[in-house]
Amino acid sequence: MKPRPGNPAQNLPAGGRYRSDAQRWQAVAQRDGTADGHFCYAVVTTGIYCRPGCPSRLPRRENVTFYATSAEAEQAGFRPCRRCHPEAASLAEQRLSAVARACELMEKADEPPGLAALAQAVGMSPFYFHRVFKEVTGLTPKAYARAHRARRMRDELPRRRSVTEAIYDAGYNSNGRFYAEAGEVLGMTASRFRKGGVGETIRFAVAQCSLGAILVAASARGVCAVSLGDDPDGLVRELQDRFPRAELLGGDREFEQLAARVIALVESPGSGQDLPLDIRGTAFQQRVWQALGQIPAGSTVSYAGLAERIGAAGSARAVAQACAANTLAVVVPCHRVVRTDGSLSGYRWGVERKRRLLERESAS
Repeated sequence: MKPRPGNPAQNLPAGGRYRSDAQRWQAVAQRDGTADGHFCYAVVTTGIYCRPGCPSRLPRRENVTFYATSAEAEQAGFRPCRRCHPEAASLAEQRLSAVARACELMEKADEPPGLAALAQAVGMSPFYFHRVFKEVTGLTPKAYARAHRARRMRDELPRRRSVTEAIYDAGYNSNGRFYAEAGEVLGMTASRFRKGGVGETIRFAVAQCSLGAILVAASARGVCAVSLGDDPDGLVRELQDRFPRAELLGGDREFEQLAARVIALVESPGSGQDLPLDIRGTAFQQRVWQALGQIPAGSTVSYAGLAERIGAAGSARAVAQACAANTLAVVVPCHRVVRTDGSLSGYRWGVERKRRLLERESAS
């Protein structure tokens, strides 16, 4: 079968880092190994297709065409290069697969496997596996297991007959280990969390701002919720659903001053309000939220770019989920994260509010 060039515009997706022939050719010319897996290139005169990072002699540009996958290149009649083996999984793909397998093992185990056991299961040395896992996820295997165990704990507490039962079902092998982490994991004692926040006092205030209704709530530790919407009563019901048995109190004058500072931040994003915060989330979520706070007002970053900033390249989807879990509108500026092509993606409080916040920041 004689190879045929094909049409790159038809064979390749529009999104992503390599959206144009110029970008793809630049990657090939630079033998950019990070582009491996994003596309492959075929040489009409030789009938061979390669990875972008292939060390083979650089072909003439007019003889090159691009394909999204090796299957498409072979369907067009090209055969794989014997030097770079583009038909095989790339090193990056192998690493991602190994990390995914390790995460699955940790999530299914009653007790988190040790580093040596995880490394052996994915066919790596402990040292290399530890490095690869942290590069991909931004967390060490131990921190990932701890975050997953905390997530299981939050799920198990409301369902179990006792706190002790929930502790062991979540994978903690001792009460002491859990109670040492309880404040960070739950933001309150285990018994209060299990009972829907009973005994917890949360002050709140609802007001109007330029983006509609706004609710500001705070525990004894700091601001724990900032919500935007069209229905003030709906915002209060949402707070009640999060803490069904907590004592919700209308704010006094001191609290109203705190709420005013939050509203000022909404009206003037990036004004640098120093607020006491009660941020409740996993280790990975808190890592993402901390990175969000470092994005300057008026600037944006993609989900993939934010993943790279926290040292977790390849975890854009997990970063997007952490942004969606943010309960502190504007205070933790998840509105500054956009798609790779610059378009606006979903926003917990409405894409139109996200657009207005970004326009306001750009103007100021």
